[in-house]
Amino acid sequence: MAEIDFPLGGAEGLPDGEGSEVPTNGKVYEFLRSIINRLVDDWCPGNCQSLIEEKEYIELCYRAREAFWMDRVCLEIEPSITICGDIHGQFEDLCQLFATFFFPPHFPVEKGASKEPKEQPTPQRYLFLGDYVDRGPFSIETISLLFALRLLYPDKIFLLRGNHESRAVNTQYGFYFECTRRFSINLYEAFQYAFNCMPICATVGKRIVCMHGGISEDLRDLAQLETLERPFDIPDIGVMSDLCWADPSNCVDEGMYADSPRGAGRIFGPAALDEWLETLNVDMVVRAHQIVMDGYEFFSNKKLVTIFSAPSYCGHFDNLGAVMHVYKNMECSINCFADEKIYKNRLDAFNKKEAKSNMG
Repeated sequence: MAEIDFPLGGAEGLPDGEGSEVPTNGKVYEFLRSIINRLVDDWCPGNCQSLIEEKEYIELCYRAREAFWMDRVCLEIEPSITICGDIHGQFEDLCQLFATFFFPPHFPVEKGASKEPKEQPTPQRYLFLGDYVDRGPFSIETISLLFALRLLYPDKIFLLRGNHESRAVNTQYGFYFECTRRFSINLYEAFQYAFNCMPICATVGKRIVCMHGGISEDLRDLAQLETLERPFDIPDIGVMSDLCWADPSNCVDEGMYADSPRGAGRIFGPAALDEWLETLNVDMVVRAHQIVMDGYEFFSNKKLVTIFSAPSYCGHFDNLGAVMHVYKNMECSINCFADEKIYKNRLDAFNKKEAKSNMG
C-alpha cells in the first residue's frame, strides 16, 4: 500500500462538528445492522442469492431515498474524511477498502472487546463520489452495503451520485440485467427511485469541492444547486450533466471548455479550472469518473485530482485503487491499494520495459 502526502492549506476558523450520534437500538437499527453483518461477515459469491431477500433490498432502497431527500443537493462536510472514487460493482474490493482503511467507529464490535473505538491512523468517515453499479459482478451488494452504512452512520458515510446512477446508463452496462436476472424489475425500479434523490456535489472544509464528473461553466455559486427539485434524472447538458459527466483535458483551445466525446457533459482545461476555483473561492476539485492506472492522477498543478477506487478494473486492467484522506488541518494524503498480484504484474511490465530500453 503506497501513500502520497501533499499540503492543501489550513482551515482556520472551521468548526470541529462531531455529527449526530450513532443509533444503538430499535427495529430500524436492527434491520440495518443485520444487512451490514450479513454482507460483511457472511457473504460469499456462492450464497449471494439466498443471503438477503428481495423485499429487504427494496425496503433499504426506500429508506435510502427518504434519507437522500432530506440531504442537501450539495453536502457540506467537515474534515477529517476519506474520499473514494468509482467502485463499479466490485464488492470484494469495496470490502477490502474498508478492511484496509477501517470501518466507521463502533462497527463491528467483537465479542469481549472494549466498546471504546480505537484511534486509527486514517479518517473513519467516508465520502464516495458515485458509480457504485454497472460493469462489476456484484452491484446489488455494493450499493446495498453503502446504503445501509449511510443510514446507520449518517455522520460518517456520505454518498454522491455518479453518471451510472442513472436509468439511461445502468440499463445498458449491467445493473438492469443483474437486478432482473437475480430478482425482478421491482428491485431495479426501487434503486432508481433512490438514485434520483441522491446529492451530486459536496464541499470539504469549505475549501475542496467534490463531485463525480467535473466543473460546470454554468455553476457560478454552489447555492444554485439547492434550487434543483428532486427526484431528477441526469440530463445530457447543463450543470447536473457536467457534475456527473465532465472530464479535465489538456487538449482544449485556450484551456477553457469544449464538447465532450462522451456525448454528455463537457471537457474543461486548466484555464477554465482556474477561473472556476476563483469564482467559487475554493482551492481544489476532487472527482472520479475516469480510470487512472495509479488510482489517482493530478491535473493543473494539483488543483484537481481524479480518484479511482476499483483496482484491477473489470479484471482487464492492472490499475491500482486509491483513496484520498483529508485531515482536520486540511492536509491531504493519498493511499493506493490493490491485490498483491497487481503490484507483481506492474513490476514485471516495468522490468520488461526497462530491459527492452537497455537493449535498444
